[in-house]
Amino acid sequence: MLSKKILIVTGDAGEGYEALYAYHRMQEAEFEAVVAAPSKRRLHLVIHDFEPGWDTYIEKPGYGLDAQVSFDEVDPATYDAILILGGRAPEYLRNNARLLEITRHFHDSGKWVFAICHGIQVLVAAGLVKGRNVTCYEHVKYEVEMAGGTWLPQQAVRDERMVTAQTWQSHPEFYREIFRCLAG
Repeated sequence: MLSKKILIVTGDAGEGYEALYAYHRMQEAEFEAVVAAPSKRRLHLVIHDFEPGWDTYIEKPGYGLDAQVSFDEVDPATYDAILILGGRAPEYLRNNARLLEITRHFHDSGKWVFAICHGIQVLVAAGLVKGRNVTCYEHVKYEVEMAGGTWLPQQAVRDERMVTAQTWQSHPEFYREIFRCLAG
């Protein structure tokens, strides 16, 4: 029997490395990892990276990943934690009223809320960063600050039952903290 059930949130243009790493890492820890998106189907993930001569990151097509449930099918009461991934997906996911309701449920129920990179945009839209210490991709920090949160430069930051991280380069620090939280 799997000990924890983790809701992993992404969508089209979600960061592929973050998605596959999260999904496989949770399975490796013998947690039930469930990928949720606006609809139950194969998602088109992307790769974000930096190349010389560019002022910002570039985007390339990445691997696909199946969303096992749609947001409308999610019963947040049956999960132990939510993990919101980055990439470009949060830019539109933050407008999904059902996802914001789900995210608030985790927070209001005292469950774990994890977000990496642009995933913070969902937490901002859900009204969950005010008065919090968080981190995220540095070019999203002004959204955090405008929402009343404090952006910190660490790779991963824990504030009560919320853990945030900057980018996929933060995986070691982020997942060490996640697994400390889930073990408690």
